[in-house]
Amino acid sequence: MSGLFEETLINRLPVKNRFVRSATWEGLATAEGSVTPELADMMAALARGGVGLIIGSHAYVSREGQGTPLQLGIYKDELIPGLKSMTSAVHENGGKILAQLSHAGMHAGHLPEGLWALGVSASDGPREKNIREITQDGIKELVAAFARGAERAMAANFDGIEIHSAHGYFLSQFLSPVYNRRKDEYGGTINNRARIHLEIYNAVRKVLGKDVPLLIKMNCEDFVDGGLTVLESVAAAKLFADAGFDAIEVSGGLLNGGRLSPTRTGISSVDKEAYFSKHATEFKKEIKIPVILVGGLRSFEVAEKIIADGVADYISMARPFIREPGLINRWEKGDRRKAECNSDNLCFTPGFEGRGIYCVSREMEENRKSLK
Repeated sequence: MSGLFEETLINRLPVKNRFVRSATWEGLATAEGSVTPELADMMAALARGGVGLIIGSHAYVSREGQGTPLQLGIYKDELIPGLKSMTSAVHENGGKILAQLSHAGMHAGHLPEGLWALGVSASDGPREKNIREITQDGIKELVAAFARGAERAMAANFDGIEIHSAHGYFLSQFLSPVYNRRKDEYGGTINNRARIHLEIYNAVRKVLGKDVPLLIKMNCEDFVDGGLTVLESVAAAKLFADAGFDAIEVSGGLLNGGRLSPTRTGISSVDKEAYFSKHATEFKKEIKIPVILVGGLRSFEVAEKIIADGVADYISMARPFIREPGLINRWEKGDRRKAECNSDNLCFTPGFEGRGIYCVSREMEENRKSLK
């Protein structure tokens, strides 16, 4: 049997194979961030489809941290029953699910009147709308918000936590010199820029205890001039591993531009797949905890080679599961054709229209067939 289907442990959590569903935005929560039946059904379908570990929607931990409309929230206790319905749906179908805790920082959108987005620095960095620089007291409150989000996740029966520090969201902004121009102990060296992550780690670990998985997703590079480099990223990853994070999901790029997007289009051949794999190799050289690789993975043989060669320990995907939630079952049963996802990113359009993400290309193909 392929090594992709062996059971492993992350901390003490059994994971039945090496496939991870990377967190994304589904546009299926309510305006207040509550779980809907459609969102719970989507997670349940992933569990039925064979995904070893599901990382749920990126969930904002405080009201000013919402990034997109109809995004999942975890910022108040009233959201716990809905979150519990989602974890129950996953567990009833034999799956494991982590909560991803997130804050959009200066890229927050859809904020109530009078609420400003938070920035790491108020000047010199990329600017969007009204931004106020987070104070040191604000940083303490942000750390506490992540801890409270973890408390709600545990109350809702999630199997663990992932901290979102990639793609230009708030914690990614702290790591990135493009955004972080601070002159205090949270700016300057990579050790300082990683400081808030370690404070969040300590606060969340107190909530979870030592036996519950606590992961972090981070950029390998920002792929913009003056942004986070792989050398700095690996240095930060070493700090995170030494602190006690149980695994690191390696991604890259910024949502607002750059040479390499987190969701690259046109992945039409195997040489275009796994576009962060060389960076993952650098992480593996320096850290002993598992590395989860995301970014353009579409082919079984590419995924198998990544595991066999020790480039990464887990394979993480998001867009392929939008079209094929049963992809892993298909591969395990012997149908090793590449994922049907054609990487056009059209799946996100209906999300912004209030209909939730789904594979538009598949719908178009089915409509064409019906007209023949």
